Amino acid sequence: MSDATLHMTDRDPDDFSVQIADQVESFLVAVTEVAKGDEPDSAVPFLLLEVSQLLLAGGRLGAHEDIVPDERYEPDPGPEADVDELRENLARLLEPVDVYSEVFDPYEPRTAPVPARISDDLTDVISDLRHGMVHYRAGRTTEALWWWQFSYFSNWGSTASAALRALQSVVAHVRLNQPLAALDGLDTDQGMGDDTLEIEAGRVMAEEIGTPLGMRAVT
Repeated sequence: MSDATLHMTDRDPDDFSVQIADQVESFLVAVTEVAKGDEPDSAVPFLLLEVSQLLLAGGRLGAHEDIVPDERYEPDPGPEADVDELRENLARLLEPVDVYSEVFDPYEPRTAPVPARISDDLTDVISDLRHGMVHYRAGRTTEALWWWQFSYFSNWGSTASAALRALQSVVAHVRLNQPLAALDGLDTDQGMGDDTLEIEAGRVMAEEIGTPLGMRAVT
C-alpha cells in the first residue's frame, strides 16, 4: 500500500498505520503533559498506563512482517528536537523513585543488574518516536513505520519495557503497602554488583509521592 493511499482523506481509521501513529502521538502528548508537573500525585500511575498502551503498539509492530522503506536511504528528518528540559522535568517529578535496577539482557548469562533512570528511559523512547513522527507528518508513512519497527527492536521496545516494570513496581508497592528499600545513593554513573544489591538502606518513597498514593509513613 502506497503512502498516497494511506493518506487519503477518507482513510479507514482501522488502518494499521493510522492506529500506530495515533498511539504514538497519544504517548508523546501525554508524557509531555505529565512532565509539566501539574498533577504530581497521579504521575506514576498515569505514566504506567501510557507506557502500557505504547507497548501495545510496539507489540503490534513487532508481530508485523518486516516493513521495508521505499527509499534505500532514510530521508533527512531535520534536527532532532531537544529533550533535555523534558528529561529534567521528569527527573524532578520522579526523584524519589527515578533510579531503579535493570538487567540489560535477560538472556545473557550472569548479567549483573545495572542502574537506570525512568526519566532517561522515557525521554529516550520519546526521541525515537518523535523521529518517526517527523516522517509520518511529512507523508512518508512507510518510512515512519519502518523506523518505529526498527527502533522498537533496537531500542525503545526494551527501554519502555524496563520503565514499565519499574513503574508497575512502584504502584504495586504503594497499593500493597510495601515500602521500597532505597538504593543507598546508587546512581546511573555507578556500577552495581551483587554486594550493592544486598545493601539495606532506608526508604525512597518520599512524601510527595507516597502519601498521596496511600503509602503509610515508615520509621
